[in-house]
Amino acid sequence: MTLASRTFFLRLVALALLASSMVSCSSPTVGNGASISKVKYYHLVPDKPIIAYDPAITFERQHYLYGAATEAEVMNRGGHYYTIFWKADDKTQPVTVRFEYRQADSGLTTKTQQEEVTQVRRSNVSKFQVTGDEYHTGGRVTAWRVSVLRGNDELVSESSFLWK
Repeated sequence: MTLASRTFFLRLVALALLASSMVSCSSPTVGNGASISKVKYYHLVPDKPIIAYDPAITFERQHYLYGAATEAEVMNRGGHYYTIFWKADDKTQPVTVRFEYRQADSGLTTKTQQEEVTQVRRSNVSKFQVTGDEYHTGGRVTAWRVSVLRGNDELVSESSFLWK
């Protein structure tokens, strides 16, 4: 094996190792009777437009800004959007999806939004947003936690890295 072919082979192996290390296998967070498969996050900053040739890149921004006619309406849509994909084993009883978060300008004060789901399906989606005056006065969301509850029992929860 020549030096050039050996160098090429080592670079190829290094590239394969790098590619395999960049692949992340996201497994659902499974708890006592429920699971959270994904928490999708989007931060909309209205006064910073996205410049891209591919329309798929700008679609989510256009989706959240759809219908905002005035500049005040556009600015009011700015903030954080969270979409939680979850499942519950027992679909006969209602559950509560609770979203807790902390913001940059409010210190360690924990704020809460929650949604009661009476018709639990096989796959469920809950959406939460921190926008408008809440976003402009409290600042950006720095940490969050989402929980699926039945009564006072926590079935499953997932949190951001900085939640502790």
